[in-house]
Amino acid sequence: MTESDASQNKDLLPSSTKIETSLDLAAVVTSIVPWLGGPVSAVLAGMSLARKLDRVKEVLQGLAGDLKDLKSKQSEEYVKSDEFQELLEKALLKASEERSEQKRHIYRAFLTDAIALPGKSYDEQVRFLRTLEEIQPDHLKMLKAIAAPPEPGEGYSGSKANTLRSRLPNMSPSTISELVQQLNDMRISNLTGLNTMMTFRGSLDLTPSITPYGDRFLKFLQS
Repeated sequence: MTESDASQNKDLLPSSTKIETSLDLAAVVTSIVPWLGGPVSAVLAGMSLARKLDRVKEVLQGLAGDLKDLKSKQSEEYVKSDEFQELLEKALLKASEERSEQKRHIYRAFLTDAIALPGKSYDEQVRFLRTLEEIQPDHLKMLKAIAAPPEPGEGYSGSKANTLRSRLPNMSPSTISELVQQLNDMRISNLTGLNTMMTFRGSLDLTPSITPYGDRFLKFLQS
């Protein structure tokens, strides 16, 4: 989404002082995207704490903006399904408890993708949400560092560890190693041989170590 789109979407929902209950929020979303209102109302019925509702509002505001021009009968039918309502509930409940704005953005991107491009396996969608709950902001920093394009430079040899240290200068070598292993364990990357010496150019391109599953996180991170 461009900065212009973000600016247009910013005021789609009124300020929190004008939304006193979750039903008020659901009504506003319904007025923007009518066919999304039913599932949203059902999920929001149990959310009342102001802080959690503000986080959910942030996600739904972006979601409504992303979908306001979508015209798809397939999407409209999908959001009526029990499967989608369960995904929506899981995603919004997790987003309501998430302090990281970056991760809340990914929850929003996940929901936008699920609605705009229905048909993905439910089990795979649930797996994604479970992994996202486990991921911390430092994991996302590491994923972006792994995905960064090779920098210009000259040299005879290098290592993947040195490349990551140059991209993440505020992280200690032990933290870098630990985060990489955790991403590997989550099947987001398969980056091994961090300290193995190789050609300089080879040590700079880490993108092949991002798995197809990791590509999805990266896509949402960049959206």
